[in-house]
Amino acid sequence: MSILLFSGLLFATSVLAGFLGALTGLGGGVVIVPVLALLFKVDIRYAIGASLVSVIATSSGAAVAYVREGLSNIRIGMFLEVATTLGALLGAYLTARVSSHWIAIVFGAVLLYSAAASFRRRTDEVPSEAKTANSLAARLELVGTLPGADNGERYTAQHVPLGFGIMFGAGTLSGLLGIGSGAVKVLAMDQAMKLPFKVSTTTSNFMIGVTAAASAGIYLARGYIDPAIAMPVMLGVLGGSLAGTRILVRAQVKTLKSVFALVIVVLGCEMIYSGLSGRI
Repeated sequence: MSILLFSGLLFATSVLAGFLGALTGLGGGVVIVPVLALLFKVDIRYAIGASLVSVIATSSGAAVAYVREGLSNIRIGMFLEVATTLGALLGAYLTARVSSHWIAIVFGAVLLYSAAASFRRRTDEVPSEAKTANSLAARLELVGTLPGADNGERYTAQHVPLGFGIMFGAGTLSGLLGIGSGAVKVLAMDQAMKLPFKVSTTTSNFMIGVTAAASAGIYLARGYIDPAIAMPVMLGVLGGSLAGTRILVRAQVKTLKSVFALVIVVLGCEMIYSGLSGRI
């Protein structure tokens, strides 16, 4: 296969991955890594390196809009980035010491969890627990206001140590697997810290790029970021995610989530099988 054809196929596949990822909020990394590893037979570490570059690009583009609208909580995001960055460095460090078989198995398990997480029903209101005072959150100023009528609703982060710990795990998965780990980050903020869902998702998007950048430096130093793979993947995922964001307003999200969940369940099972059988 010529390099031009290979790059073209990578770009087209990445556009589709970014498109599906934007429509479901899970990002294109959950598709592009298994596709590169299983379909294009790219070494999984090089696939992860390319995915990290695309995560940085897509997060940086979307985060600006959410910050401008006042949905992302910068204070909470910067605090939790301490945990995700440390975790990402650990994950990137482990990638050279953990067998590619185990990386594939863990990746498959995360895909199955992401499929289940995409169907959780959540409201856009401030949870009742988030209206309760919390001494640690107050000292760290982990509070905010959800934009809306009557000057918005105030909320306060809860269970801060638990959320910080889950964020460390999310960062480790991001560095090890090359994905944004958005589903785990949202789990930490939405379920553990009881933040409003819109705040959780937008703040997670704000954090993803920083987390990916921390581990991407280690992948680059180890030679796992190949420009011939990373460039078409980055451009494709970025273009696909921008298109997906525009169509999201008019699309039947429930149907799209069902299709996407089916795709990543199949990919997750195939990754686990390939890891167990030694094909990756």
